[in-house]
Amino acid sequence: MNVGVRAVEVTLLAAVAAATAGFDDPPAGAAQRVQVEPNPCIAAEAAVLRCPDLVMRRPYGLYTDRLTKPGRTVLRGGNVIDSIGRGPAELRGVRTSRRYMRAYQRIYARRGGRIDVNTGARLEFKFAHQHRYWWKFEHAARFELWRVDGRGRRTRRVRTGPKVAYCLRDLTHTRPRLPRSPWRAVYPACSTDPGRRRVTLGTSVGWADVYPPAYPEQWIDVTGLRGCFAYVHTADPKNGVYESNEDNNRAQVIVRLPFRRGHRRGGCPGRDVGRRFEPGDYY
Repeated sequence: MNVGVRAVEVTLLAAVAAATAGFDDPPAGAAQRVQVEPNPCIAAEAAVLRCPDLVMRRPYGLYTDRLTKPGRTVLRGGNVIDSIGRGPAELRGVRTSRRYMRAYQRIYARRGGRIDVNTGARLEFKFAHQHRYWWKFEHAARFELWRVDGRGRRTRRVRTGPKVAYCLRDLTHTRPRLPRSPWRAVYPACSTDPGRRRVTLGTSVGWADVYPPAYPEQWIDVTGLRGCFAYVHTADPKNGVYESNEDNNRAQVIVRLPFRRGHRRGGCPGRDVGRRFEPGDYY
């Protein structure tokens, strides 16, 4: 190995570690929020780090539901947040109250070692699928409905969905050919233990957690709307996970409302954005 290159790597990693020294295994009772640190994954230090990169698949399996909210119509859609970076997206939570944990992000170095960074992320003990509470990453995603003009451009956000909290876990091996993608799951399902003082959430390189359209809160209320819209899903909208690319987290499909299954676009202009959901991609 080139000694000069190694020296530069050591110097950069030491600088990052010094800047974030207060976040490695903080005390369990630490409730005070620490100042959020800059993103090292888009700075010079990125050269020595295995930073994550999260991308959202385009919404899939859309259908209307009139039972979830009596007297209202909601448009359901499934989504997938793929982890495609050089390293995992990992959050470590420390209990601060009955329902919340302060989370800090662990980022691994290319040649060993790690840094822990405060990104402002929180974990929430959230009621969700299987009628259970789970420790989830708050603001992991956002659902939005935008009106589009005659050229298919988003012009005005008209509705948002309730779903914001997700697990980070290794559920499905979506991109096994990515470098450093583990063949076995590393991060398990989110904890359901209300007494936990610390939890770790994460998604390995090449893995994803899949949320089908029928899951709780996977919808936007579209009651009374007519015309052409962009149904948008955004991963990590508040940057609770620092990434090497913060500009590829949004996906969308164009829909005409009222929605007709099998005729999603209904002649509306605009571009679908994001990789398709393909069951054959999953291992």
